[in-house]
Amino acid sequence: MNRITTIAGAALLTMAMSAQAADVVKIGFLTTLSGPASAPGVDERDGFTLALKTLGGKLGGVRAEVITVDDQFSPDAAKQGADRLLKREKVDILTGFVYSNILLAVAPAAFASKTVVISANAAPAQFAGAGCSPYFFSASYQNDATHEAAGKLMADKGYKRVAIIAPNYPAGKDASAGFKRFLKKEPALELFPKLGQLDFATEIAQLRAANIDALYFFLPGGMGVNFVKQYSAAGMDPKIVRVMPAYDADQQMLSNGDLIAGVANTGQWSSDLPNEQNRAFVSAFVKEYGHQPSMYASQAYDAAMLIDSAVKAVGGKVENREALIAAIKAANFKSVRGGFRFAANHYPIQNQYARVVTKGADGKYVNNMTQTLLTDHVDAYVGECKMQ
Repeated sequence: MNRITTIAGAALLTMAMSAQAADVVKIGFLTTLSGPASAPGVDERDGFTLALKTLGGKLGGVRAEVITVDDQFSPDAAKQGADRLLKREKVDILTGFVYSNILLAVAPAAFASKTVVISANAAPAQFAGAGCSPYFFSASYQNDATHEAAGKLMADKGYKRVAIIAPNYPAGKDASAGFKRFLKKEPALELFPKLGQLDFATEIAQLRAANIDALYFFLPGGMGVNFVKQYSAAGMDPKIVRVMPAYDADQQMLSNGDLIAGVANTGQWSSDLPNEQNRAFVSAFVKEYGHQPSMYASQAYDAAMLIDSAVKAVGGKVENREALIAAIKAANFKSVRGGFRFAANHYPIQNQYARVVTKGADGKYVNNMTQTLLTDHVDAYVGECKMQ
């Protein structure tokens, strides 16, 4: 009799304990923090760190433990790091991610363990359509979208001979697909250099020979910086219109502002978006780090605020995956973009803007928003997603 009572009492105690909120939320932050491709990852980390500081070190009112791992720009290193985060650290949520090849290498193991992944940048087509997963959310965009906006900008301007250069990896292929989808014609030239390539002599020679009047370039991290320096040094015609994605027009690129003054860029965020959350974010970021935030930083800041809203909604009970996923999908937070909502495939529905690199009164280069190119834009793959 006593034994049965004791067992029953223990069971009730176990049930009561399992219903309690966690005393810590563990976040695995996996991003690129070393090498010439690391600038976007550093921006991601800084944006997420600032959000956490703003929230008093808590997410949803629960103490947050963020375990940061440098993926070293290597899918193999990323898989090893993710394995530690998932199996040893037993993180509740994985976030970060700059490069799509890194995300694609890591995500299957996370999904298999039913760990939620919230990407602060990488957002490949593979997870937007038939390969969508209830455990994946993009707090950034769908890879094609920024490039679709660039294609529309160039189509609207009526350029005749357009070239595109993008890295030969999943996001580069998404860039080409999105750009051509809205350009609505085949480019005069498509170039796909190796991801991480830093010498563009061959590509610049091909661009010169193609007799183009407009160029779209997506070259993240050190690739873009090297390209614009070599492009200028090669004496390319300054009348060739150049456009790039807004996330490449970051602080690293703006430090070479004389080479990209007047260059347009497209994306879902700008530091001069007129909403209260964005103004507070930009002001706090400049105060904390001494320079303007990039789009990478803005997305990671939003990712943290999204997680905060979800943890709060489930009362800290992050082990309830179904409730956590529903709370993330509700996206009940104030985004630096203004309104924020998810499509059925867990990718954002949002505006895409054009910005231009401009020299400010203080002599520093900034991006100023010039127009809205796409309103409440939904990615091209959502119809293929049959969420299980």
